[in-house]
Amino acid sequence: MEQKSAKGWLYLIPAILFLGAFMVYPLIDVFVYSFEEGYNSASQTFFGTGVYNYSYILHDPYFLQAVKNTFILVIATVPLSTLIALGISYGLSSIKPLRELYQTVFFLPYVTNTLAVGLVFMILFRKTPYTDGLVNLILGKFGVSPIDFIDGPYWAKMLVLCFYTIWVVLPFKILILTSALASVSEEYYSAAKIDGTRPFRIFRKITLPMISPMLFYLIITGFIGAFKAYSDAVALFGTNLNAAEMNTIVGYVYDMLYGDSGGYPSYASAAAIVLFAIVLTITCINLMISKKHVHY
Repeated sequence: MEQKSAKGWLYLIPAILFLGAFMVYPLIDVFVYSFEEGYNSASQTFFGTGVYNYSYILHDPYFLQAVKNTFILVIATVPLSTLIALGISYGLSSIKPLRELYQTVFFLPYVTNTLAVGLVFMILFRKTPYTDGLVNLILGKFGVSPIDFIDGPYWAKMLVLCFYTIWVVLPFKILILTSALASVSEEYYSAAKIDGTRPFRIFRKITLPMISPMLFYLIITGFIGAFKAYSDAVALFGTNLNAAEMNTIVGYVYDMLYGDSGGYPSYASAAAIVLFAIVLTITCINLMISKKHVHY
């Protein structure tokens, strides 16, 4: 028994070394940096330790704006994209002919470059001196005045960012949920139909519990992915996200390291630790909720 245990640990050594070198050590390093005040990356020196870096970012209007944008993005896109994906997947699972073709069509945006999709969205929504954009032309048919979704009011820009984020994540969620629905045994549905169970009750009592692990997986990864959002905003509004009021927490970390206000690794580390704490807290809450609502 001890030999088997030793052999198992031997197989795990490469993975443990990899995780330690590229995940555990960087996390500890960032945690240490976050308490080093006035850290200079060139001379590798700092003038003190404390919580000033955290105090600074928590009073920085750019960071607070980034936190606000990130939370709006998370709250708006994760539930909505999951519900839309579930509806589309349920519809695809009921279409036997050409189901594989429809799955391929819905999955195509996932393999398309994110920046390319962002450029298309920017063209569709941007209002220029020469054109109001395709979206505004459609809205004009319903009597809506042209709106500058890219350089205009904050709510319009956030609406486009949420719409774009949902569009980008939908294909992956549709693929996962379609596979999950296909794995549900037909025997359950046959038994329910014999008993005269209504379709909605079948969906609520059989389908949802059977695919709940996949739903939970998508919700967890959706929260983590939305909190790490950055490229989506860059694709739509350019690299100067602070000026556009559309920065995210990850964007703030990047700016503190490499952006126009770059050269402050201590502030970036503090912001990264705050992001880590937020994601960890929400993940733990989801894990506690899953114990009651996820059926394996």
